[in-house]
Amino acid sequence: MILDEPSRNMQHNNRRALKKALFIGVDTMLTLAAFYVTALLVKSIHAGTFALSFPFVGELLFMWLAAGLLSIPIYIAFGFYRPMWRFASIPQYLTLVFGTLAFTGFVVIASVFSRMTQNVSYYIIFWMVLMISIVFYRLLFRVFVNRRSKHALVQAVPHRTRSLDGQIRVMVVGAGYAGNQIIREIIETGGNRKPIVLIDDDDNKKGLFISKIPVIGGRDKIIPAASEYAIDEIILAMPSASRQVIRDMVTICQQTGCDLRIVPLMSDIISGRISISDVREVEIDDLLGRDVIRLDLTEIARYLNGQVVMVTGGGGSIGSELCRQIAKYKPRQLIVFDIYENNAYDLQQELLSQYQTSLNLVVLIGSVRDLDRLDYVLKTYQPSIVFHAAAHKHVPLMQDSPSEAVKNNVIGTYNTALLAGRHNVKRFVLISTDKAVNPTNIMGASKRMAELTVQYMNRQFPLTTYMAVRFGNVLGSNGSVIPLFKKQIHQNRCITVTDPNITRYFMTIPEAVSLVIQAGAMAKGGEIFVLDMGEPVKIDDLARDLIRLSGLEPEKDVEIVYTGLRPGEKMYEELCLGLEQMDKTRHEKIFVMKPIHDYPAVEKEIDDLLAIIGWDCYALQELVGRIKDDLEARLPKQQKKEIIGS
Repeated sequence: MILDEPSRNMQHNNRRALKKALFIGVDTMLTLAAFYVTALLVKSIHAGTFALSFPFVGELLFMWLAAGLLSIPIYIAFGFYRPMWRFASIPQYLTLVFGTLAFTGFVVIASVFSRMTQNVSYYIIFWMVLMISIVFYRLLFRVFVNRRSKHALVQAVPHRTRSLDGQIRVMVVGAGYAGNQIIREIIETGGNRKPIVLIDDDDNKKGLFISKIPVIGGRDKIIPAASEYAIDEIILAMPSASRQVIRDMVTICQQTGCDLRIVPLMSDIISGRISISDVREVEIDDLLGRDVIRLDLTEIARYLNGQVVMVTGGGGSIGSELCRQIAKYKPRQLIVFDIYENNAYDLQQELLSQYQTSLNLVVLIGSVRDLDRLDYVLKTYQPSIVFHAAAHKHVPLMQDSPSEAVKNNVIGTYNTALLAGRHNVKRFVLISTDKAVNPTNIMGASKRMAELTVQYMNRQFPLTTYMAVRFGNVLGSNGSVIPLFKKQIHQNRCITVTDPNITRYFMTIPEAVSLVIQAGAMAKGGEIFVLDMGEPVKIDDLARDLIRLSGLEPEKDVEIVYTGLRPGEKMYEELCLGLEQMDKTRHEKIFVMKPIHDYPAVEKEIDDLLAIIGWDCYALQELVGRIKDDLEARLPKQQKKEIIGS
């Protein structure tokens, strides 16, 4: 049976709880046994002969049992049950030394108050017996678990190459804590992997050894060392390195022809969960060349915690990740609203499996085009925060079906934003796109109209804070270029790229959603937030990287065909309009743009958007008329006279 991620997480948590209970039980028995063994040893030393007896009776028996049970709070306070002992090192074992010493001190104090004091040698022997037994038990556990996992670990990480003796010769890049853990586990668990050399750019580490494995130099040694030492596999053990450093290392390692894997997350290192079985293939988002943004978790938790939150388009790529991240901040209720029931159902099962009864989840099917359905949902559930992610986003398809882009992206946004204001929603967040900037296609124009609609609604409903979040292409989302390229590589051995010089901004789904959530905490009303997405990426470079990550060579194993720009497609995307002023926020990676107040410029922009859309729908014309009237009504009298006169 194949388990989904939440089920695996639940099983993992259950196993950890069981192991913790096992350790507590064994520690309690070892503590009680230490009292008994110490009494026997002291008695035997004084008598000169060894004889088994049970010295604990009456009040002494009660004190003995009580002290054994009271040892557990002390052990917990010293962190006996936090480490994963199969990966423990000297600092973790030192906690056992100090914890048992602290408990011995407690025994001394208890003896004094109960007037059952012993001589000093008794307490020294007791501490040594207790410490040795608790440390020895954990060492036995470690040996047992590592041997048991030996064959499982061999199967957990697939391989393509192998030396003549059947061993996979491994180079580890990164001689820090992660590299140390990887080396130690490979050695201790055995298997067909053999660490050969370490690479680290820190000159101070050159010539040092980790478990007898030498650090031979920096990145300049990777290619020659791979050949000299007959390396089969390279593991990048640099979880705290920047994306650019990772990208540079991957570029170098790919030239060796070795299998390439990476230690995934710094959080795995901190929690002690790093394992050779956690090492994974390098993914394309590892090469993005931009560090993941950091969030103000306190601020986020404050505005989401205890609130009713609604996500339209909640089953989509962005919407579903929004729901996953929002659920972490304990909303009073999470409403998933989507027209496609299959995605909504999958998300519902995932969240229910992970959170069970701790998350008040409501999944509703409906369309943002249906004003009555939306009105019923907002009236019934009264959300205080709405994330509007429902939209059509595929550029070529919307060129062929412009009316659908307008119905969903413009009218759907108008419906949702209007009802949010009428039902006193506190915050409304529109998910927009960089294609809304100076658009040349239907999709981009419709999203820009959606932005203007949200800014218009912000003036109409002062009790609701409206905002938009603008970001670039999302790696791995439905309909994005990465899944298409992967499919083309495996099916056709041919990738189609529109132009060798076309560029796009890219980010991962979690990054995009993090920006959306953070912006919801920052907004004061009417702003458009933009993420600092680093440098744009050439689609051609992205395609070549993906080919190499598949173990193939561009142009040799996989052909790249240039098809020319599609209708409405631009060579490069922009982050802001010429009239928009991009200001810094308190978050270093997020910028904000305030509404444009130049009426003639906005009116011209709207007319240009309508020309692109080419849509004569009455509802759209009515909406455009309202926006223009609202802008004109807010002009100073002198400026109105100038416009009329002109």
